[in-house]
Amino acid sequence: MRLQDTTDTVPLPTGRPASLIAQMGGPFGVVGTAVPQVVFAALSPHLPLLTTAAVSLAVAVVFTVLRLLRREPVSTAIGGVLGVALASGIAVWTGSASNFFLVGIVAALVGFVAAAGSLAVRRPLTGLAWNLRHGGGLPWREDRPSRRAHDVATAAVAAVFGARYVVTQWLYVLDATAGLAAARVVLGVPLTLLAAVVVIWAFRRSTRRLITAPPGHPA
Repeated sequence: MRLQDTTDTVPLPTGRPASLIAQMGGPFGVVGTAVPQVVFAALSPHLPLLTTAAVSLAVAVVFTVLRLLRREPVSTAIGGVLGVALASGIAVWTGSASNFFLVGIVAALVGFVAAAGSLAVRRPLTGLAWNLRHGGGLPWREDRPSRRAHDVATAAVAAVFGARYVVTQWLYVLDATAGLAAARVVLGVPLTLLAAVVVIWAFRRSTRRLITAPPGHPA
């Protein structure tokens, strides 16, 4: 096994909150993700739905342009405005302000089902992702500490998605647009950071045991 090549080409994240936020576009990217949703919720009771959607989309475009000027990755910057455009389009098409948050609710449900389902079939998603990241073919499922670490990490991911779905679905049924915006902010970055720390711990644990540890040496 070419240990040096593997570890050189796949840098490990530090797991520090600052670096995790940087990977999400930094504080500017985090704010740019939340502000269009808050703007939509604040304006929807006072302006026509089409106008509210247009203003929210314009805010998202402004933040996207600024992020591109800051030389952030194009896919990360453009992804935010596309998400707002899709959410705004659904809200205008259906005539319901609460439907602006429908995409996020469905995504949370899909994420929970995927993560929980992978645990049920003993193929935790984070373990599959780690194995793929390192080229595949590594015996991570046969290594009990690694498998348990990925069970915990995937359970954390499932818990985050499940919490988002339960809270936002409840607020959606109540047609609480302001509550949905607040929930998206509160359940967004903070919970994502918590889950990311657990996932990175599982990644690093598997890497130490199966890649960087010398042959025959217990990691």
